[in-house]
Amino acid sequence: MFGLGEGPFMNSERDRDAENEILEVERKFGEAMIRNDADAIGRFLSDDWIIIDPDGSVIDRSRFLAVIKSGALKHEEMDSEDIRVRTYANTATVTAVTHSRTQYLGKEFTTHERATDVFAKQYGQWQCVLTHLTTLMKTT
Repeated sequence: MFGLGEGPFMNSERDRDAENEILEVERKFGEAMIRNDADAIGRFLSDDWIIIDPDGSVIDRSRFLAVIKSGALKHEEMDSEDIRVRTYANTATVTAVTHSRTQYLGKEFTTHERATDVFAKQYGQWQCVLTHLTTLMKTT
């Protein structure tokens, strides 16, 4: 009844494939963050990527990677839960609750945040184009 590539089954199967690809990118990205490997992290980020911190400040890709390369920012532990992926053709969103233990300028701190990543499929690979963090005041 449906032609090749049409119908709800094909769309949902394609969506599941994209979701699995994105989850794998997120996993590898997290591993690179724990290793504090700025070069590997950079491969997951688009050239125009930005992160919006919980205080509303906007940090661009080059500044973020420079801070990691300098050793001023070190991620020691990162865990995510309540991960949700939504795909829209060549765009996807990932939301999660994250817990991390980090050092910045030698001072250790922990975070409990709601993170949103926006991905775009560019040149055949998924890259993060935007990250937005919101501090969670209560445990979820």
